[in-house]
Amino acid sequence: MKVAILAGGLGTRLSEETELKPKPMVEIGGYPVLWHIMKIYSAYGYNDFVILTGYKSHVIKDFFVNYYQRYSDITVDMVHNAVQVHKTRHEPWTVTMLYTGQDTMTGGRIKRAQEYLGKEPFMLTYGDGVSDIHIPALLASHKASGKAVTMTAVKPLGRFGALQLDGADNITSFMEKPQGDGSWINGGFFVCEPEVFDFIPEGDNVIFERAPLENLASSGKLHAYKHTGFWRPMDTLRDKNDLTALWKEGKAPWKIWK
Repeated sequence: MKVAILAGGLGTRLSEETELKPKPMVEIGGYPVLWHIMKIYSAYGYNDFVILTGYKSHVIKDFFVNYYQRYSDITVDMVHNAVQVHKTRHEPWTVTMLYTGQDTMTGGRIKRAQEYLGKEPFMLTYGDGVSDIHIPALLASHKASGKAVTMTAVKPLGRFGALQLDGADNITSFMEKPQGDGSWINGGFFVCEPEVFDFIPEGDNVIFERAPLENLASSGKLHAYKHTGFWRPMDTLRDKNDLTALWKEGKAPWKIWK
């Protein structure tokens, strides 16, 4: 089963990093968040990726084209114009990179990939979020539902510290990272049947999270897989720093691979 990853957005809330690179190439511990996401799927044996690129797509292409040299020990013989690879890092991946437009919205990007994805079920996620999601359980839930699309539902952490005050405006308790308001939200990590393309009209301005998902829901064709474990998007510099700290401390919950 192929895994499609949306990796073409601007990442405006992470502009400190994304002026020079697309958001999925922002690094956690020396590796792009896109690499971390692919390692999650690969840990369960899913190694056929379709990357839907856009903004600064050449950065993503250069990363994979030069992957072996980037993570290998090499000798460069400048006299004879030769490169010798001594120790290489191997990933069992097939990576197709599709340029889906500079300003194309998520639905438009997926629609442009129909030629590569539209004949069999596929998985889909965003190129900026990591999780300890159990992919086999997600797939089993999707199969049992019989729906056209399964979306992973998560409950995010609150963005700000929560205070409790007494009548004299004294703080009686403080929680730095409370749970949000209790609502389930879209956590990505979709499973899609080819039927999903019937709900995505032509056009680069189509937002997948608007009419396509809304119409799938109203038609009774959208299933939720509830994930109560770790899930975190990398939307801001604070998110990047928090995820990097977890990685450096060896406490990254999404690192399910050896």
